[in-house]
Amino acid sequence: MNIKDIMSTDVEVVTPDTLIHEIAQKMQQRDCGCVVVVENDRMVGMITDRDIALRCVANAHIPAETTAKDVMTPEILYCRDTDNADEVARNMGKNKVRRMPVLNAEKRLVGIVSLGDLASHSNHQLCGETLGDICRAA
Repeated sequence: MNIKDIMSTDVEVVTPDTLIHEIAQKMQQRDCGCVVVVENDRMVGMITDRDIALRCVANAHIPAETTAKDVMTPEILYCRDTDNADEVARNMGKNKVRRMPVLNAEKRLVGIVSLGDLASHSNHQLCGETLGDICRAA
């Protein structure tokens, strides 16, 4: 099964200058755990709810004064919409990530795939192994 068959296509994006409290509100409204940071039509980072907790709140930054670029993860692991779901699951486990942006052949953001998406549509045993790999200490 290809990723395009199971990915979510409704991806929340923000700019590097978006304030963290606005990002948290978007996550709350959309009930999502991450947003993609985009600048000049290109992905430049990702922010998860964990990034907000550990890089903003835990460091006593003020969410109404802190921007996406201050807490985002600039290294973006992604997959292609034509990639095999099992291979993406293995890659997620190897890299200890629960979500990946999905790009098309033109390198445009077309979706996001989560471990939950894979668990709902893919090999359940592999997803369990992937989760174990993600949670296992390095």
